Amino acid sequence: MNPSTSWWDWSHAAAVLPSLLFEGLKITLIATVLGTLIALVLGLAVAIIRRTAPTAIATPFTWVVEFIRMTPLVVQLVFANLVLSQYIDSTLAIGIWVLGIHYTTYMAEVYRAGIDSVPTGQWEAATALSLPRLRTWRAIVVPQAIRNTLPALGNYAISMFKETPFFVVIYIPELVRVAQNYGSTYFRYTEAITLAGLIFLAASYPTSLLIRKLEKKLA
Repeated sequence: MNPSTSWWDWSHAAAVLPSLLFEGLKITLIATVLGTLIALVLGLAVAIIRRTAPTAIATPFTWVVEFIRMTPLVVQLVFANLVLSQYIDSTLAIGIWVLGIHYTTYMAEVYRAGIDSVPTGQWEAATALSLPRLRTWRAIVVPQAIRNTLPALGNYAISMFKETPFFVVIYIPELVRVAQNYGSTYFRYTEAITLAGLIFLAASYPTSLLIRKLEKKLA
């Protein structure tokens, strides 16, 4: 197909939209949801370990967290794909785990702040009542910490959604990769990339508004 002389062609926009929605967006949402679940669970575990474990255990966790936070996600994706592709057939699985572990470090800090926000009096009351340590964490500390951190955790989930385009470096067909493939095939990048950006906006902006309302409600 010869490239159109117009900067925008509605026929190309209509042609690429189904692929963006039903192929690219599907992969993007799967990666975001699973990556967020990984980060939420591991982040809480890391925060608790760093708070309760002996220094000999907590310190290495801190080093690992800082190392992951200080290295770019793109580098982590490329490195993990080079090393793990020999053992894991699914590039998507590698990408999801890298995304989840990368954001585990950020969510662990959010959880840590949430744990620190639990009033000292409640810790003292649990001690006075001789509540087991595990029950104190499960029934008192963790529920309040999660409640206090929901807006921040939600914001990081949106960030994960917007960073899935980095998957393009390991050839995962997420939203932007699908747009690039269409552009390289038909020499029409404007329609595909613009629609991909609008899809990101349409998905993330309403979620951001909900998080703001939640933040005001919890304030």
